[in-house]
Amino acid sequence: MPLCRIPKSDGTTQYAFYRDGNICPVDSIVDGPVTDENVFELATEIIGAGNAAADDSFQPAPAVLLPPTPTPEKIFCIGLNYRDHAIETGAEIPTEPVVFSKFNTALIGHGQTIELPAISTKVDYEAELVVVIGKEAKDVAAEQVMECVFGYACGHDVSARDWQKGRPGGQWLLGKTFDTFAPVGPCVTLRQELPDPSNLRVQMELNGEIVQDSTTAQLIFDIPTVVAHLSKFVTLKPGDLIFTGTPPGVGDAKDPPVYLKPGDRCSVIVEGIGTLTNQTTST
Repeated sequence: MPLCRIPKSDGTTQYAFYRDGNICPVDSIVDGPVTDENVFELATEIIGAGNAAADDSFQPAPAVLLPPTPTPEKIFCIGLNYRDHAIETGAEIPTEPVVFSKFNTALIGHGQTIELPAISTKVDYEAELVVVIGKEAKDVAAEQVMECVFGYACGHDVSARDWQKGRPGGQWLLGKTFDTFAPVGPCVTLRQELPDPSNLRVQMELNGEIVQDSTTAQLIFDIPTVVAHLSKFVTLKPGDLIFTGTPPGVGDAKDPPVYLKPGDRCSVIVEGIGTLTNQTTST
């Protein structure tokens, strides 16, 4: 059962299992409190024990879901990691992962609004598979990486191209980390329920039209390689997120280019996980 996080009317949040647009609170299945610190362990134990929630314990999910991990210490992104996307941009195929990051103030969840900043006129869409770290990882070998992965989510690497590439030296960080530029959700599918992420279909639907469509088989650097590489530099912590790259079809590569405008509806669809939908607005 995938895991999501929902807002409550009293201003607090609650973790729930997510299935076909319905939710079942985790605390209705387990004894004791469910916290940011123990929810990964609890969810893994429940799935491992086969303790699936009964059908009648599910209820319709709210229209808005929060990011599955509330305040990740680190959000990494891998650039030019789909071979077919690198080709469409005319870039050389990277020989090692191209790494940048976003701040956690960019995070929003399913149903929340992407704010198009007044200082950018070239905001682009990028559908991605996101890896959610579940255990601390430092200098981990690629063969042991999957033991450190909690699960996978849909992600949208919203990108202001006129800041990413249109400033002296390029401003990848600033162009990628405006507030609301990191939608993630609607849920996290646990690794045990998606044991092979190496050939998942990843799509972006913009206003009802599929504009990106590829599979993770096109990844230049697969998930074990990326996680092992990052762990050589920093200690990965539970809840950290890794955006693994985007397929071809981004707006900036089209002729003429297509950029997001207020009122656009963006849906990231990842096989085995679900659909993350957000609408844009101007600031």
